[in-house]
Amino acid sequence: MLELIFFGWLAFVLIAAAIGVITSRNPVYSALFLVLAFVTSAVIWVLLEAEFLAMILVLVYVGAVMILFLFVVMMLDIDVASLRASFTRLCTGWSVGRGDHDRRAVECYMAA
Repeated sequence: MLELIFFGWLAFVLIAAAIGVITSRNPVYSALFLVLAFVTSAVIWVLLEAEFLAMILVLVYVGAVMILFLFVVMMLDIDVASLRASFTRLCTGWSVGRGDHDRRAVECYMAA
């Protein structure tokens, strides 16, 4: 009975981490939620007595792929707020004052 409660709690944490990966706007937070999802799924594998698969999941995905992804994201140093502000200014400047509002709005939308 205790195993079933622990499995339910782990499943809830795994689903919450997966939703966090999808809904997070910051790529670093998204990667950290993905690490949490990988570790939680590894614990579920251990609960199912598949220790080798849990160890491989942690070593390969968390230990290598996600650490490299975090390093790349941190090294890029992308300022998302300034990119959004300049894109909004560019699209509104192009679409205002012209007779072809619909076509310009579509071009700005497709550029995003």
